[in-house]
Amino acid sequence: MDVIPVIDIKNGEVVHAQGGRRDSYRPIRTRLSATSAPADVASGLLRLAPFRQLYIADLDAIEGRAANSAAIEAIARAVPGVELWVDNGIADAAAAVAWLGGCAHCLVVGSESQNGIETIKSLREERRVLLSLDFRGDTFQGPVALLDDPALWPTRVIVMTLARVGAAAGPDMDRVASIVARAPGRTVIGAGGVRNKADLLALQQAGASAVLVATALHTGDLTAADLH
Repeated sequence: MDVIPVIDIKNGEVVHAQGGRRDSYRPIRTRLSATSAPADVASGLLRLAPFRQLYIADLDAIEGRAANSAAIEAIARAVPGVELWVDNGIADAAAAVAWLGGCAHCLVVGSESQNGIETIKSLREERRVLLSLDFRGDTFQGPVALLDDPALWPTRVIVMTLARVGAAAGPDMDRVASIVARAPGRTVIGAGGVRNKADLLALQQAGASAVLVATALHTGDLTAADLH
């Protein structure tokens, strides 16, 4: 089970994501870093464990404001060799291709940002593209056709339960297992609600290959020993 730390960026700072209520997010306070600067937090995470990937949510870009590009590149410089997965709200295929051509990072296409299926349909064979299937409660965020047709999905699929992010409510095991059953041959990544090592093991049993985690790493509920 690969653990992939999440860094949520808003106004140039790392914020503590809770329940998907982005307007209430505040700069993070963490034992892993003396500041909320993205590069400092990323470096602190890598001191905890040799993570191979970091997931970055550019919340400003997702909500239509100016992207935190400088902060993301600062992270890349601070943790060379780590694969960055960036969700920046891209919903246009041409913009996605241009973005991929301008950097070495991976692009997360979030379903909540999509108006149709054409963007992911055109990008599903691109090895640096991941799809995030976003849910609020039982409601899928995005075009229903995208959820209904697994043939549209790329090789890596994130199952994002937004209401459980930072809520210490535990992962949505049933939803993860459901997507795993519909996505043979794909890497399925759980996201939202992980509290401890027991949750990691449960997600693994549900068929997830990896999991996105934030709060439990910063509070110490997931320790370096738990990650081995």
